[in-house]
Amino acid sequence: MLSDKIKLTAKDILEKDFKTAMRGYKPEDVDQFLDLIIKDYEAFHQEIEDLRQENLKLKKQAEAVTPQRSAQPVQSTSPGTTNFDILKRLSNLEKHVFGSKLFD
Repeated sequence: MLSDKIKLTAKDILEKDFKTAMRGYKPEDVDQFLDLIIKDYEAFHQEIEDLRQENLKLKKQAEAVTPQRSAQPVQSTSPGTTNFDILKRLSNLEKHVFGSKLFD
């Protein structure tokens, strides 16, 4: 699971305290950068949560559709039917529907 792989949270980043040294980084620059990282983490977390919800919704829809499909009878031709038989039936049907108009 993804949450097992993520080591930091936005709160961890916010509460991180860096020690200062003689020629260290400017604390203001570090804080500004950490603020950007926190916003990204929050955005990623929200995106992941949205995708999880959408995934659940789609799984439920797929489960609802699957039983309906299995309940519908499968329409197929009989085992001995060939393409010639199908074309002959189609031709007879066209003659019946269109009559002599088909050959005019």
